Amino acid sequence: MADSQSASEVEALIPQFTLDRVLNQDQAGRRIVLSGSIASKPAILLAERAAFPSDHDHLSRFSTSLSHIKNLGANDIYHWYLACTSTSPSSDLAAQPPDLKLNLIYPCTDQHVKKYSQQGIRLVTETPQIYASHVRPYMQAKRDEGRLNWVFNILEGRTEQEDVFYREHGPEGFLILPDLNWDRKTLSSLHLLGLVERRDLWSVRDLRKKDVTWLKHVRGKLLDATVKLYPQLERDQLKLYVHYQPTYYHFHVHVVHVALETGATQATGKALGLENIIGQLEMMAEGEKGEEAGMADVSLTYQLGEASELWTEVFLPLKEGRDARIQP
Repeated sequence: MADSQSASEVEALIPQFTLDRVLNQDQAGRRIVLSGSIASKPAILLAERAAFPSDHDHLSRFSTSLSHIKNLGANDIYHWYLACTSTSPSSDLAAQPPDLKLNLIYPCTDQHVKKYSQQGIRLVTETPQIYASHVRPYMQAKRDEGRLNWVFNILEGRTEQEDVFYREHGPEGFLILPDLNWDRKTLSSLHLLGLVERRDLWSVRDLRKKDVTWLKHVRGKLLDATVKLYPQLERDQLKLYVHYQPTYYHFHVHVVHVALETGATQATGKALGLENIIGQLEMMAEGEKGEEAGMADVSLTYQLGEASELWTEVFLPLKEGRDARIQP
């Protein structure tokens, strides 16, 4: 670009851009690369959403500045929406497509605040002994607080049934529905959840060698149902994983497009590939436990936020040689 061009001349180039085709788009929809031309000369336009303002004045007006707010679903304290940042509510929605995906947790708890706050991260190793003595009781306490009401609402048919696109009832049953963080239209950012009907599986820790056949069945059904609903996809374009620690203690499997950017939720220290879990269970020596041998018998290393209760009440005291506060 010639130095002699004025700022206004440079700015005037953008409206002259004529689109030819989309070259690329990131999975979260925040960045797009367009191929086209300006004055009959080839050009590439890269567009990326700017960062949100962080000053209080702007953010205090944020919720009231939104338009075309459309509810995508609600379950217990969780609500999710699409919305526009346009300041003209009367404008045509077709001409102003939603550019924000909103999740609302209301009323939220102190644990939600801790989870979503900026904080330091620690890597911990949970031995079978720590799991049995401290983490399992923690899981029990959270389940007893009613943290799974929204999951049971879905499983028992009270909410979100219009979103369930596959269901298999019975002792080995499960269902599939969209994850609340997916916009439900961008296949390259596909994110589905497989919720099992079994109440005895709280997390990956409850999987045993005897569950391998069932896990393979679930894996196959998750893949089959997804490609049937979205025929543009093939099975080898899908990735299945579980979280440890999970956000909630009812066993579920995440189904995502392999191109989905591997952010913190898919990173090492958070996500465990379902195929790898199956392989690990298959290779376990039966020994004294036989088919009851399982993931509760191995050490798992994962990351925790410094504000999480598991860090402050269990792993930090253990690190400092003190008694962990969560006891069976």
